[in-house]
Amino acid sequence: MKKFQLILLVLTHCCCVTLSISFQNHVTPSSPDLVSCLKSKFNNVNGFSHLIFTPNNVSFLPIWEVGVNNHRFNKSSTPKPLVIVTPVDNAQIRATLLCCKKHGYDMRIRSGGHDFEGVSSTADVPFVMLDLTKMRSVDVDVTKKTMWVQGGATLGEVYYAISRKTNKLYFPGGICPTVGVGGYIGGGGYGNMMRKYGLAADNVVDVRFMNVHGKILNKKTMGEDLFWAIRGGGAASFGIVLAWKLRLVQVPELVTVFLVNITLEQGATEIFYKYQHVIPKIDENLSIRVQMSSENIGNTNKKTVRMLFFGLYQGSMDTLLSLLDEKYPELAVTRDICQEVTMVQSTLFYEGYPTDTLLEVLANLTTNIRLNGQSKLDYVRTPIPISGLKKIWRKMFESVGSTVIMQPFGGKMDEYSETATPYPHRAGVLYQFHQWVQFYGQTSDMTPISLQRISWLRKFNKYITPYVSKNPREAYYNYIDFDLGVGSATYEEASVWGNKYWKIDNFKKLIRIKAKVDPHNFFKHPQSIPVF
Repeated sequence: MKKFQLILLVLTHCCCVTLSISFQNHVTPSSPDLVSCLKSKFNNVNGFSHLIFTPNNVSFLPIWEVGVNNHRFNKSSTPKPLVIVTPVDNAQIRATLLCCKKHGYDMRIRSGGHDFEGVSSTADVPFVMLDLTKMRSVDVDVTKKTMWVQGGATLGEVYYAISRKTNKLYFPGGICPTVGVGGYIGGGGYGNMMRKYGLAADNVVDVRFMNVHGKILNKKTMGEDLFWAIRGGGAASFGIVLAWKLRLVQVPELVTVFLVNITLEQGATEIFYKYQHVIPKIDENLSIRVQMSSENIGNTNKKTVRMLFFGLYQGSMDTLLSLLDEKYPELAVTRDICQEVTMVQSTLFYEGYPTDTLLEVLANLTTNIRLNGQSKLDYVRTPIPISGLKKIWRKMFESVGSTVIMQPFGGKMDEYSETATPYPHRAGVLYQFHQWVQFYGQTSDMTPISLQRISWLRKFNKYITPYVSKNPREAYYNYIDFDLGVGSATYEEASVWGNKYWKIDNFKKLIRIKAKVDPHNFFKHPQSIPVF
């Protein structure tokens, strides 16, 4: 296979998730009592020392650190759990849940650990971390075109498992392979195939789910409302996802990928302006993701914006070139920058690997660059005029270490109503507008340079207000953002952030469902669905 040269990417494209639960009880937490409770309930007493870890255990810190995928939180000052539980079966998850409730512990559940606010790994109260790292099986059924995936598995493991059985089926999931399936699907889950097949949450067939009483439910026994809520409303507000049953979709044996690399001096402004009008309406088999960053021109102090157009077409190279020649010739995609690859190889391509890399890398969590930054996400419903784009470029010139990413919508996404699932950002969205600053080269997110970058991000997010969605200004729950607010004492307080994630009707429905399935609000974190 010919080599395909790629620019190494900062992994700002990881679809970051929040998977956390907080239990409140009027009992003073006691670590020894909790550990004793767990020992009495666990069915694997002999292996207890390999499943439960306290700060006195030498493995405690390495286990906590390995899943802190945003290094912004991997520092000594970050509050850590008093106990880490790494269950190997559902009975041990139930035991942990019941013991936490009995002994007054909050709980955080970690799948992939990609949440931007660190809520799966840290809390400002004494807590237990339920780490699902040992529950990550993936069972693919090619004949039925479905798969069962445990909550601790990553997207990379999902893609690798599919590729070992077939190149004609795939799962329409996210771009970053280290993201955990549990929280990713619970918040909706976008990716490069959503223009044809919708979100990951739209392709959930069934679920194994543990409620607040420790009872295991499926789609039928939990009822229509709860099944609706956990597919985009943040499953961790309602219980614990043990496993998802997912629909596999048909894909060509070979798809086409390409990368176009241009700057403002090469006409990038006009090319992106045209992008806004063409790509959301083009053939649903095509998705083109745009990554932008500012940089100096050569050795001068003059700035430019570099744009990387990453394309995935579910079809042949010839058909793609014909389509783009007709609809979007300005992008100047040529045969020599295209590759025909399998769908799983396209995942390697978007991750920055050569497409002939061994597929095992997708299932190897230790080989991936981690996040180290802070982000915000908006939705664009009206094309930004050239005058507005030029203002945005000038604002980007003021930054160092920032990236913005545009992910196209349209296609199948326009066919869903806002209330089909809790995820409301559907018809009329042209693309996502993801803003990101990174702290690479800094010792923490609290250095003067890091704080300066965070300040720029907040100012930039305010600056683009005229160009993004309004009433409400929409946000994506999987890109959790505490700047939107964390108060939930009243509906008015919670709706400040809740309406941005889910819009009014969906947020109210989620609150009603929450009141039925978890009336005492055991499952809780700073931006979980509240109970009034």
